[in-house]
Amino acid sequence: MSIRATDLSFSYGEKPLLVEANFRIEDGQKVGLVGENGTGKSTLLKLFMGEIYPDEGNIQVQGSMELVPQEVKRDPILASKPQSYSGGVKTKFALARAILKEPDILLLDEPTNFMDHEGKAWVMGLLAQYPKTLILISHDLEFMDKAIDRVIYMNKNTHKIEEYKGNYSKYLKLQKEAQQLFAKQVKGQQRYINQLEHAIKVVGVKTRIVMQRKIARLKAVLPELPPEVRSIKIQLPEPVRSGEVLITARGISKSFPAQGGSALGGGNQVLNNLNFAIRRGERIALLGPNGVGKSTLIKLLIGELTPDSGVVEWNPMNKLGYYSQEFDDFDMEKSVLQLFMDKCERMESFCRPFLGKFNFLANKVHQKVGTLSGGEKTRLAIAMLCSTDANLLVLDEPTTYLDVLSQRVILDALKAYRGTMIIVSHTEEFVNELKPDKVFLMPEGKLDFWTLDYTERVGEI
Repeated sequence: MSIRATDLSFSYGEKPLLVEANFRIEDGQKVGLVGENGTGKSTLLKLFMGEIYPDEGNIQVQGSMELVPQEVKRDPILASKPQSYSGGVKTKFALARAILKEPDILLLDEPTNFMDHEGKAWVMGLLAQYPKTLILISHDLEFMDKAIDRVIYMNKNTHKIEEYKGNYSKYLKLQKEAQQLFAKQVKGQQRYINQLEHAIKVVGVKTRIVMQRKIARLKAVLPELPPEVRSIKIQLPEPVRSGEVLITARGISKSFPAQGGSALGGGNQVLNNLNFAIRRGERIALLGPNGVGKSTLIKLLIGELTPDSGVVEWNPMNKLGYYSQEFDDFDMEKSVLQLFMDKCERMESFCRPFLGKFNFLANKVHQKVGTLSGGEKTRLAIAMLCSTDANLLVLDEPTTYLDVLSQRVILDALKAYRGTMIIVSHTEEFVNELKPDKVFLMPEGKLDFWTLDYTERVGEI
């Protein structure tokens, strides 16, 4: 069982993702697809599956395949009760179903997204026992180290494929060494050209002509050094003043219907008689295992859901900035620019340069939102937050699809934010550096002051 790509090229509009890529994946290999957000990792999985087709070249697949995509909310079995399942539960369901089919090649796109520590351990246990070919995309570096024995790197600058043997840590070491050697060779060649150009000034006419031809040939084959990664620096606007108490929950409860039933008289109770208040300037980390109702509680607090009993009191001075883990309010058929203009209610003359700060450059703003990677959708959502002076940020797993550098950019912006914040995250380092004032524990329904003792619980529960 294998996958073989020959002279594979693919573009989205004028944006090339792959140019004459060649590689082969053999039976039983555990392969990690690696690259910056937006390089086309998820697109490559779709090419493997035959969901889209290359512009040039071909892909030969021998054996059966199953894909567990980033966004599993569209699963037809779960669609009947989408609000009662967390992102982690949906992913577990999709992964278990795929493995039960015993495909020759298993494709996983960010399988630990929205997972707590227990969920990640469960996924790792399944994959450790899987005897066939595995192709994995993940920004969870520890998970990648344990799961793979080979890396396929998608180079954003050359649009080529680079291959490395070993796990993720070994790949980082080998890639750094290769980049340093390449840079040394290019700079050495450039120094030689500079020496020839200096010497040409003092030689005779015939010699000068010969040397000019030689310099032209050398320049023609001189490779370019990859550009430095364009760093994004973002700043959340100064929030408008809020009231002293932004949200008060009084005895709120919420249930979802049991399979085939109604919520009346039972069902799956997610929240029961919660009472608390959220005050101006507080940073609250919402902690709990997958499936206990964190996203449900958030939707109750912002008015997207109605409690079965009790009441949520919303201060009229609140100005909300909301990040949803599943991009529920994105119109996937609109372009990046159209969606941003609609959400922000601003003119194109403001929106295009503003989006450029988030690396949505040139024709990228005309790309359909539905074709963006998870990391790019996250950048777009954060750009929307940064275009408003919201005094209440509600963030449901904001770093899920982001690479390490992008996570740091978001963290720095949130640390400097002076409004009120409610955040859900299973990333220990991220929550700890954010320095929340309080923690809301679920399923206990308890609001407590944050201490470092809660750090381990971020990932473990």
